[in-house]
Amino acid sequence: MRQKAVTVVGAAETTELGVIPTLSQIQLHADAALNAMAECGLKPKDIDGIATAGETPVQLAHYLGITPTWVDGTSVGGCSFMIHVRHAAAAIETGLAKTILITHGESGKSRVGNPPRSVPPSSLQGQFEQPYGPMGPPSLFTVPVLRYMKRYGVTVEQIAKVCVVQREWAGKNPRATFRTPITVEDVLSSRMIAYPFRLLMCCLVTDGGGALILTSADRARDFPTRPVYILGTGESVETPMVSQMEDFTSSRAFRVAGPTAFQQAGINRRDVDHLMIYDAFAHLPLYGLEDLGFVPRGEAARFIGEGNTAPGGKLPLNTNGGGLSYMHSGMYGMYALQESVRQMRGIAPAQIPDAKISVCHGVGGMFAASGTIVFSNEVP
Repeated sequence: MRQKAVTVVGAAETTELGVIPTLSQIQLHADAALNAMAECGLKPKDIDGIATAGETPVQLAHYLGITPTWVDGTSVGGCSFMIHVRHAAAAIETGLAKTILITHGESGKSRVGNPPRSVPPSSLQGQFEQPYGPMGPPSLFTVPVLRYMKRYGVTVEQIAKVCVVQREWAGKNPRATFRTPITVEDVLSSRMIAYPFRLLMCCLVTDGGGALILTSADRARDFPTRPVYILGTGESVETPMVSQMEDFTSSRAFRVAGPTAFQQAGINRRDVDHLMIYDAFAHLPLYGLEDLGFVPRGEAARFIGEGNTAPGGKLPLNTNGGGLSYMHSGMYGMYALQESVRQMRGIAPAQIPDAKISVCHGVGGMFAASGTIVFSNEVP
């Protein structure tokens, strides 16, 4: 075992997922946190580090009765939790904390206790994008995807196939919001949102949350759960404005976060048994597959269309059903991390046989930020 290896010993989502009008945002954080602590036999007094986004670590620590020696309030969108994992691993490795709790909770559907959504007029987006009429992520994400489609000759039908494959995985998951199989025709006949996105190409809007507990690997035997080891991590940011991306067909933050994690883990793409790529919209797995180096430029749509990421394929992708069919309360990254941990524990509803390495890759904002985590169930 390498010196000061870090492991996940607690991982749980909220008791309910979907529509939860009885719990506020901070209650969802607490529900997930208490579930994760119960799973591995811990109490709030045993936690000395805390990280969260949406809520502040100050509010959450007070709410749970935790007095931490380490806190992280990094909030860069849906990949914040991947970045929390990276920072928490570094804190444990350097002795700043021993047992760190990372939480997510969001009343995305019911809007109970959630702050109002707004773009401050003084922000860069407020000055240089909002005056031109975008109506949130569905219209902002059309900017890069239309360029991507034109450059590589990718069709709307090919992007719709991403949704179809992810619904196949969701059909195997009892906790998934949508489980009924769909076809490309179903996707293309769903309501138009902002071209090329139809309704079924857009993420769900739900309530829920999740939590992780990390500690040093040398303590893993003290817990009842199967340890999941963190082999490598990466993070980066590019721009708060999607209109100012360096290249509309590729994310610079992806290209930094992913390879950094792979290099630290000492693995190559052929070693990966399971992959999670944040999929708030159907085009994101295409960018992730290419920017992380799993397929050449412009080949991701064909790769998915040939069934390589579907059940039985050589690179299982988004096996919980993803943000398109499983859950998406606003910042999806925590749910992707939960599925990677389940796969490494061998307890996922759609378990990949003999899976030993899982890569979990996230995006924040409109390609604004990225975080990548490499997990394994083998001692590093």
